[in-house]
Amino acid sequence: MNEISSIPADQRMKTYLVKIATGPKMSKDLTELEAEDGLRMVLNGEVSQVRSALFLIAARMKLETVAENIGYWRALDDTTVKQSVSLPCLLQVADAFDGFNRVPYFGFYALPVLAAMGLPAYGHSTLPLPPKFGITFEDLLVNHYRVAADLLFEKRKELIEKFKFGYLSTRQSHPPLESLRDLRVEIVKRPMLATLEKMLLPLKAEKNYLATNYFHPGYEVSMLAVAKLSGFDSVAIGNGMEGGTLFGVHKQGKVFVESGDEQVAEKKLDYESLYDSTTARKIGDAFKALKKIPATRESLAQLGEQALQDGTGPAAPMIAHQAGTLCHLFGILPDLPTATATAWKILNKGTCQNQLMQYVQACR
Repeated sequence: MNEISSIPADQRMKTYLVKIATGPKMSKDLTELEAEDGLRMVLNGEVSQVRSALFLIAARMKLETVAENIGYWRALDDTTVKQSVSLPCLLQVADAFDGFNRVPYFGFYALPVLAAMGLPAYGHSTLPLPPKFGITFEDLLVNHYRVAADLLFEKRKELIEKFKFGYLSTRQSHPPLESLRDLRVEIVKRPMLATLEKMLLPLKAEKNYLATNYFHPGYEVSMLAVAKLSGFDSVAIGNGMEGGTLFGVHKQGKVFVESGDEQVAEKKLDYESLYDSTTARKIGDAFKALKKIPATRESLAQLGEQALQDGTGPAAPMIAHQAGTLCHLFGILPDLPTATATAWKILNKGTCQNQLMQYVQACR
């Protein structure tokens, strides 16, 4: 990297663009070091906005190699703000940063349930990005619950330690990445950042877990390669609903679990075959009902809080299944039916709603 960085930034970026922006047949791959250097220059503002945009667009249009994605991730990882947390374990839930806008999804409300099940968890996201500009963890927190977007990293970390759940934005965890927001709006389509920003480790506990997603088949290959380097003890990557980590409801879920073993574990999840007929029917009926409800912040908050309050409404089966699935994938509970039943009991108690409201109040 020292030899590369001795060449002026503009000249290096020109070299990289010549390689990757020459059309589908003539473009050449970057080395891992070149990919890391190119994205690092973009993140650090060392090249013009035009060249930064060209680099991000061309990198995705060419189709990234595994080596390139590792390089891009290294640039993002190296510029991440990192702090330790006083917790024995911590799960990061990282759904697609452009959010969802089709079917109401309740990952925001699954986090306090996960904490109550013995798995501290936080949502890592940002305010909505293109192309969807859908609902994210941060969108709900800031635009519905009116928590200040500029709440300091240290405060958010302290609240996660206190409540065993919470929410963190790239505004706190990765200012250079956040500074590309306007450029990403102009680019319109997802750059390679959308794949790799979900695999950063800003908060480190004694043991660290990540639940995230892939959308297009094939991207899980690079994500699993990055997972081996990421610092997480276990990473679950699945084809969740609309870029989220609700696996096995809208279709059969395929989840890859990287835990440092020689073989990556592959799990197939389908709620109809995982549960008894009564539980499966509740989940299926709830999903059908939710498909008729607009995915707005207001509807999410109403249904999510109802589920946390007394375990009723169509959000409750979704939350119970998601929390149960994640607890099972990371070894907190031995089997999925038991884990989901445990989540449902917690919802019925109504304690998580009070915890969420206390968390929101503590943020203000």
